[in-house]
Amino acid sequence: MPLDQYEWIDKKEILTFEEITRLAKILVGIGVEKIRLTGGEPLVRNNLDHLVAKLSAIDGIQDLCLTTNGALLGEKIEALKGAGLRRVNISLDTLVPEKFKQMTKRGDLAMVLDGIFAAKNHGLRPIKLNAVIERGVNDDDIIPLVEFSREHDFAIRFIEYMDVGNANNWTSEKLVSKKEILAKVNARFPLREVGRDQGSAPSVDYKFMDGIGDLGVIASVTEPFCSSCTRIRLTADGKLVTCLFSQSGHDIKALLRGGASDAEIVNRVGSIWRERTDRYSDERLEALRSSDYDPKSHKKIEMISLGG
Repeated sequence: MPLDQYEWIDKKEILTFEEITRLAKILVGIGVEKIRLTGGEPLVRNNLDHLVAKLSAIDGIQDLCLTTNGALLGEKIEALKGAGLRRVNISLDTLVPEKFKQMTKRGDLAMVLDGIFAAKNHGLRPIKLNAVIERGVNDDDIIPLVEFSREHDFAIRFIEYMDVGNANNWTSEKLVSKKEILAKVNARFPLREVGRDQGSAPSVDYKFMDGIGDLGVIASVTEPFCSSCTRIRLTADGKLVTCLFSQSGHDIKALLRGGASDAEIVNRVGSIWRERTDRYSDERLEALRSSDYDPKSHKKIEMISLGG
């Protein structure tokens, strides 16, 4: 989270676990197969394992994943595993403690590493490490992160630095492209391309030629995938959001709390999905190519509210 720019939400505005579970069941009934708990930071939600237990019991869910910064993972992993969690994605942008603290504003690398290895020791698999690469900040961490992931049997995913939210002061000069990332890795550890999972995943996946480990790259900036995106997001306060770069969401909490039937909610969600026109990453690439791009011109929901 940033140091300021908070918009505090009253607790009564936050969806209950029962409301989240009801909506999840409805969404699974119309085709959703994967659910990811993300943030902000999901582990600050009290008793998150109770929600994991409710979600993992839903018939039809093929994958339930947690994306976390890892700081609280070590102390909560046992309860989460017992509730049915099977895999995690953990943010890890560097293995250098001081740099980690600077990048996260307040993070403790040792706690995150403890959480990563606690997840491994409890048998969660796969464990994916997510690293956002920013030029001049952690582009020299690419190979150390690859070596770390290969040594400990973690998957590593590199993410192009994006203009998510409005607070990260994004400029194209800070971007390290997928092409550059792969060239750097390939020079040390040759790769072969596997492709996108089910053709629609954000990450293009690769295998190391020596058979040790997996790597993926999410290239939202240089290789947009808007046309194949199948993800919908639910914010903690009950908004359905159809794109990571959306300016606003659609209020679904009013239906959940207003006595709407499951059929009425299905109709509303279907209408939201059919009418979506999101292609922000496509438009950004077009603007970048024409040198006519201003990230501040499109106000977006902050990542502390929307998650990754």
